[in-house]
Amino acid sequence: MLKSFLVVLLSIAGAASAQAAPSTPTGPILVLGDSLSSAHRIAPEAGWVHLLEQRLREQGVPRQVVNASISGETTSGGLARLPKLLAEHKPALVIVELGANDGLRGLPIAEIRTNLKSILTAARAAGARSALLGIELPINYGPQYRDGLREIYRGLAAEFNVPLVPFLLDGVAEKPEWMQDDGLHPKAEGEPRVLDNVWAVLVPELKPQH
Repeated sequence: MLKSFLVVLLSIAGAASAQAAPSTPTGPILVLGDSLSSAHRIAPEAGWVHLLEQRLREQGVPRQVVNASISGETTSGGLARLPKLLAEHKPALVIVELGANDGLRGLPIAEIRTNLKSILTAARAAGARSALLGIELPINYGPQYRDGLREIYRGLAAEFNVPLVPFLLDGVAEKPEWMQDDGLHPKAEGEPRVLDNVWAVLVPELKPQH
């Protein structure tokens, strides 16, 4: 009798332990971005998003990477497209790389922040984690506006407790030989460094979540 009771207890404990054990997320990674993520004027396979999927395979953690980036995309455009993307792909992680075109157009800081916050909120509601990729504007936009844009990313990353790359093109933008003639987009030679910037914050997101 006692032996049977112990067997049942161990079975229940084992089942509870299995349910509590964190599982490594294996759902798709959705990249919601603009031309900085859409391989602007370079071969698609040379862009950092394609390189990300390739590196994941090489690291033994293959994941589908859905590149939903569109050249010229804004935060409002990304927000409008997101519900359909979430429903279709059911991503485990949404990498948000938006705000550059809003900034270049001089849109109000409050509007950009509201849109990005809504994107993060929608991703969370769909059960996906998020990562934020920040950008820097040319110095002619002035320190007040540029600082305001930086603070959007810092503030939202803290509020939602998501990883942040402060400047996606860090280590790339300052190298003219890695940048296209427009001074805004990397050449293929600079894309591996862009991936390194993203990879640094992405690795913890690939681990089991407790």
